Amino acid sequence: MALITQAPRGTKDKLPADIYKWHTVEKIAKAVAESYGFKEIRTPVFEHTELFQRGVGGTTDIIQKEMYTFDDKKGRSLSLRPEGTAGVVRAAVENGLLGDALPLKVFYFTNCYRYEAPQSGRYREFSQFGTEVFGANKPDCDVELIALADDLCKRLGITRYTIEINNIGCPDCRKKFQQALREYYEQFREKLCRDCIERLERNPMRLLDCKNADCICFKDNAPLMDDFHCCDCVEHFNSVKAGLNALGIDYKINPLIVRGLDYYTNTVFEFCSTEGLPVFGGGGRYDGLIEEIGGNPLAGAGFGLGMERIIAVMEHDSAPFEPAKSCDIYIAGLGDEAAAKAMELTHELRRDGFWAETDLTGRSVKAQMKYADKLGARFSMVIGSNELESGVVTLKNMQNGEKQEVAINAEGIKLCLMEF
Repeated sequence: MALITQAPRGTKDKLPADIYKWHTVEKIAKAVAESYGFKEIRTPVFEHTELFQRGVGGTTDIIQKEMYTFDDKKGRSLSLRPEGTAGVVRAAVENGLLGDALPLKVFYFTNCYRYEAPQSGRYREFSQFGTEVFGANKPDCDVELIALADDLCKRLGITRYTIEINNIGCPDCRKKFQQALREYYEQFREKLCRDCIERLERNPMRLLDCKNADCICFKDNAPLMDDFHCCDCVEHFNSVKAGLNALGIDYKINPLIVRGLDYYTNTVFEFCSTEGLPVFGGGGRYDGLIEEIGGNPLAGAGFGLGMERIIAVMEHDSAPFEPAKSCDIYIAGLGDEAAAKAMELTHELRRDGFWAETDLTGRSVKAQMKYADKLGARFSMVIGSNELESGVVTLKNMQNGEKQEVAINAEGIKLCLMEF
């Protein structure tokens, strides 16, 4: 029979054999975030389209080309979230979280959706670990976020990466910079790719982020943001650099980092693999976003790390993943009465937190032992009429073959499992 359907292009199943890798990243990311005082938040997978149009920015490729947008049955335009920040800001404003003690620190694991050409490390459905801080306008906030992401990388065993930072200025600085970029690139209009011709009109800073070979060559002599920073922006960025230096965090200044979202201001940063793999994380400050979405003016900053990309980097770096959990014990039963006893013991052991298995398919004892071996069971036992009569059963260590007699009760079995 032919397969009814396949996973949509640009999506990837997370299979049981690999899920331990995701669990490793999630467990460590949660622990690191909580050590910095962050609390978890979860938001809907779709929002009103206007939220992303206003928050992410109408001039971005995300809004122009990549969002999954649809009308509901009442004609309201909704979109699957293309990134995590806008929805979290909306939730914080709507639920009055910004009226409590500030700064507000939150983290999240989320799936995002963008219609773009799938390639290595890029999917149409992808997962992110993200953090957001609201109500902290000092450069120390930027430093703390970079430090958190850096600590996470080190805890995950990622070693070959660089932190690249830039200052894209405040809105006033950026207007002058964008005008200079527009004037510079105008002379190359006929040689620019189609996307960059649009960017030239809508958002010239995105010209610096183009990966098209025909456009990259024009970056070398392009104006730099450093020439347009106001005194406050210079002071802010100098403080960020001083803070990173004080913590011993290595970084490089990359004047071409602009990030792909309109809401960023001042500090932006990216985490880049030194092995030619895609950028696996980035973020920055977005002091105007909360007001843009409908809240009171309030500083904001955050970052997102791509889970698929983090795992790819960990695999490339041979970073250790926590091993997948294996079966603690397999209990086989010979005959109906013994099978019932095996089911009873399995149930009691599971309530105590052990992974216990027994037969559900009517296999022979030989077939059951093969199945126990495939499960990677640490121990096994076979209950028959003799064992039921004597009240004693042999517990076998599946790794070294050692055997030990134990009473047929959950307490006795549990003690043996805990000893080995």
